[in-house]
Amino acid sequence: MSADDFAEHLEVQRPDGRRVHAWRRPGSTRSVLGIHGISSTSRLWAWTLATAPDVDLVAADLSGRGLSTPRWDASTLAGHAADQLAVLDALGLESVDVLGMSLGGFIALQLAATAPERVRSLTLLDGGPPMARRPSDREQLEAAFADRTARLGTDWPDLATYTDAVVADTGPLLDPADPHLATCLAHDLERGRDGGRVRLDGRVLVDDAADVFLTDTAADALRRLSVPTQLLYAEWSTGAGSPPAYTDDEVAAVVAASGGLVTAELLPGHDHAGVVMSDSGAAASVRALRRSLAG
Repeated sequence: MSADDFAEHLEVQRPDGRRVHAWRRPGSTRSVLGIHGISSTSRLWAWTLATAPDVDLVAADLSGRGLSTPRWDASTLAGHAADQLAVLDALGLESVDVLGMSLGGFIALQLAATAPERVRSLTLLDGGPPMARRPSDREQLEAAFADRTARLGTDWPDLATYTDAVVADTGPLLDPADPHLATCLAHDLERGRDGGRVRLDGRVLVDDAADVFLTDTAADALRRLSVPTQLLYAEWSTGAGSPPAYTDDEVAAVVAASGGLVTAELLPGHDHAGVVMSDSGAAASVRALRRSLAG
């Protein structure tokens, strides 16, 4: 998959002067809105595009990532959800099935809670419901995401050097030779495959993490959920044997409290990144997405 597989590009002007950049790969299915994770971009969906060439996929760079400019005020889940609605409006899409990974899952849940008429279904990939084990203050959050923010001060000489750092620090189960990983990570960098600084606003990242972990925003959105939702959750967080984002018991409690709206599936042998950023993880997430599209 190359950037050219996103055949359509649009730039959405926001009222505060920001610009949100989004892309669409037209297909034969109902339209799917893909929302990426906290330190990624729209190119997180490289594996999905390759696995599901028929899916009509729309994906934007979240504010403060890739080509999309950061907010001047605090970045929040509600703000991201409003940006996603603006993208749908610009494309004339009345309703979509939403695919969200990590932070994207929390944004997807917020979108469904605030504009349920625009959302047919949610497919959440290791994110969305509140996490039981989480940092308790902003200082802890900054420490938890130090591997991401530490990359921001470097002018990376080339994509290979940057890829090695990402795999070593954040995605130990990723394959550095995976061409989809190259597509994904090249969009992070100012000069693409020729390197450059990472196009990620560190303050925005921590703001978003604060809204996820230090507030009741996610819990409130989950209580207001009214659309069918699937949660695909990983066995590990970062590497084999690491504690997961969600335990089986925590997921079971979410399912039980949902009144039949939420179903869940464990993805064994994968960590958080691998739910999307691997061929096997993408295949599993696409299977879940197709169940939503068939509903």
